[in-house]
Amino acid sequence: MNNMSASPEDRRKLRGILLALIVFLPVFILWGSLTVTVPSGYAGLTFHTFGEGVDPEEAPLKSGFHFKAPWNKVYEYEIRQTEQMEALEVLSSNLLKINMDMTVFTQPQYDKLGYLEIERGRNYEEKVIRPAMRSVAREVIAKYLPEEFNTTKREQIQLEIKAQLASKLAENYVQLNDVLIRNIQLPVTLEKAIERKLQQEQESLEYEFRLEKAQKEADRLRIEAAGIRDFEEIISKGLSDKLLKWKGIEATKEIAKSNNSKVVIVGGGEGGLPIILGND
Repeated sequence: MNNMSASPEDRRKLRGILLALIVFLPVFILWGSLTVTVPSGYAGLTFHTFGEGVDPEEAPLKSGFHFKAPWNKVYEYEIRQTEQMEALEVLSSNLLKINMDMTVFTQPQYDKLGYLEIERGRNYEEKVIRPAMRSVAREVIAKYLPEEFNTTKREQIQLEIKAQLASKLAENYVQLNDVLIRNIQLPVTLEKAIERKLQQEQESLEYEFRLEKAQKEADRLRIEAAGIRDFEEIISKGLSDKLLKWKGIEATKEIAKSNNSKVVIVGGGEGGLPIILGND
């Protein structure tokens, strides 16, 4: 009775509401499968369900809001730098065990994310990075002696590991940013031997220093003695009897000028020098 009494205007509104529900209700229900939001620091790879899966040449989705087909999936990849640490036990060139910690800082190559997903997978840290760390560390350290880790070659070893590891990871679509080697533990017997060697080297340097100091002192004394000898030789050659007599007369004249009581006898001394007699 009420439906029959509804006006044409009410029936048009009812049809509009029903039409809107038919159109927008599926969109509302499927909204979650029609859109995707990629978090900051991540990129998205679209998996085409009715295609060939992930297209390695397709540009990854950047962080933010995106539309997609409801039947497709989006795989999220963290593209920020991450850190992996590995405790390693390796052998030196003389087959002694060395324990150390290696830390690497890596991130996936953004434009190669599709290849990384297809060929290595999202768990690439365990499948690629850690095995590469162990392999390269053993390969490089096997060329060095343990005691070389305590010399300037330590930096060289680290640079060599970084170069080889960067090359190996690049083949697997991963970028290496840095490598740190820490907490190197050598065999106890070797550490004691290195300490003894360093102590002996220090004692040797100290002994060489004392010898050098003594040599310099001896050189100084020789130079001083030579100077005294040359001075005496010059004096002995340069002083004549007449010069000495003249200097004696000049000195007598200066003494005679003083106020003290004295008697000067000219020519009474040895060689004709004056003689001074006084109370003081």
